[in-house]
Amino acid sequence: MGAGVAEDLGALRRFASDQLVTLAKLVVENAFQPIVEVGTGVVFGHESLMRGHDRIGFQSPLDLLDQAAETGQLLPLEQMVATRALAKFATLPDCAGATLFLNLDVRLIPEGNALVDTLLDQLRKAHVPPSSVCFELSERFDNTRVPEFAALVERLRRSGFKLAIDDFGVGHGEMKLLCDYPVDYVKIDRHFIAGLDSNPRKRHLVKNIVNFCHVLGVRVIAEGIETESEFLACREFGVDLVQGWYIARPSTLVSELKSAFPHLQDVGKARRTSQSLDEILIRKQIETLPTVYEHENIDHVFDLFRRNPGQSFFPVLNANGEPRGIINERHLKEYIYQPFGRDLLKNKLYERSISHFVDRAPIVGLDAEAERLMTIFANMEGSDCVILTENMRYAGVVSAGSLIRIMSEKQLKTAQDQNPLTGLPGNRAIRDFMRTAALDGDGPRFFCYCDFDHFKPFNDHYGFHQGDHAISLFAALLRRYFFSEGDFLGHVGGDDFFIGVTDWTREELTEILDRLLSDFHDDVIDLYSEADRQTGHIKGLDRQGREREFPLMRCSIGVLELPAGLVIDDVNRISGEIADLKKQAKENEGGLSFGLIDL
Repeated sequence: MGAGVAEDLGALRRFASDQLVTLAKLVVENAFQPIVEVGTGVVFGHESLMRGHDRIGFQSPLDLLDQAAETGQLLPLEQMVATRALAKFATLPDCAGATLFLNLDVRLIPEGNALVDTLLDQLRKAHVPPSSVCFELSERFDNTRVPEFAALVERLRRSGFKLAIDDFGVGHGEMKLLCDYPVDYVKIDRHFIAGLDSNPRKRHLVKNIVNFCHVLGVRVIAEGIETESEFLACREFGVDLVQGWYIARPSTLVSELKSAFPHLQDVGKARRTSQSLDEILIRKQIETLPTVYEHENIDHVFDLFRRNPGQSFFPVLNANGEPRGIINERHLKEYIYQPFGRDLLKNKLYERSISHFVDRAPIVGLDAEAERLMTIFANMEGSDCVILTENMRYAGVVSAGSLIRIMSEKQLKTAQDQNPLTGLPGNRAIRDFMRTAALDGDGPRFFCYCDFDHFKPFNDHYGFHQGDHAISLFAALLRRYFFSEGDFLGHVGGDDFFIGVTDWTREELTEILDRLLSDFHDDVIDLYSEADRQTGHIKGLDRQGREREFPLMRCSIGVLELPAGLVIDDVNRISGEIADLKKQAKENEGGLSFGLIDL
């Protein structure tokens, strides 16, 4: 920027100090950046961002807000920006079911009621529910130190607005906010998302943030997604919503805003053609309890408990169908059994709506694994259920009894899938292991496909009893060499086996597999007759029915390595790579072939 231009902007800025709001009305615009559901690519809402500040000499929106605060013009400026954002939001065809995210400057908290009054008035005129607006609490300062903060939060919740913690992890007081106030969303700061796919520390942090947020019934938004790898890592860890340049840049034009980004559903994976075992079992046990909306008349709750005497709680939703928690009968008993208790609840001066009695409950997507549901439920002391969502909307609940039934049925299905000869898990478990391991890029993973060479002639010549003996012998060797907690052994069927290991080096695995192949060769040769051992072959029929000589049986192993940092959600791609390596292993003199999947 030239000196003359900088001088002009400085003069413009000095003039703007006195007429800040007037000038801002002429140049400041609202840009919307979509916030998208990770699993579907559907736009859940938009964050309103300020644009045009540079035209009146300010380098950033924060620079403009700071100047407004210094000159006592912050409230009218924020009112103008917020009402314009809401007016633009109201023109969207799906605004009633979407969410507008607005930043709430901590310096406005003492005057927050005036801002809320302005928005509520405009929302009524636009016929948009307050639950379609979420205030982001900026962590540039500690919100909780402001004396009026608790009362403002109570007013926002009572009015139906949602709350989010912005820039989680780099600001002030986030854990206090999360612990002491009814927050709906946590927005993980871009610092933790940048390079998430290849940074083990960030991966562990984000994974744990998602877990404890879900236990508290809080949904997680990842900010600043800029690459496909970052998006895949967020999806792997159960992040609910994402925003960033990888999805879409902010736009001031409503015509450029999309309602969905369907390609995100298929990024990094094949199109899903069937439900997982966990989802099938969970859907069988899900309870679709009647729900109440947080601002319905309290009489509706009394009526529900009266008509459902065996039910001690009901899920509470906001106007958009998102779960807020549960309302428990025990909280109402003190009013129910007191003289005039119900009348007191319905008294407008007393102001006790359903939202006052909402308890937090764990909230998880319907596609979560059964073990994760059980862990989340166990970590939320005193919780009555886990609330399940589909596309961020209420889908039902699972109770402790339902979770026990889900886990029992899963264990039974897993046992049924085991091979009766070897007792090793079958194809469903193998596929589940591959899918889970491929999504966890914290360390290297190796998928080994083992196949006997010349097994059929041996089985035909000596009979299936000896064939079963060879298969059992190999299974016993597998258990001898792979017994650590992270090792997985599977029996594909017949003479085909699977080994999955994590956090091994290629050198360590090569040494063990060489020993496995050598031991199997030494042991299996004893199953042949002395004459056949001496000649080194047996006679049998090939696939065309012609008699020929076959070498003695051995095992060949194709090994596919997934390097640390690589996340894949396409099991079919992995299976195809392994099939090619298996062919190479059969042609290899040592019976062992390694391959590295492309990044």
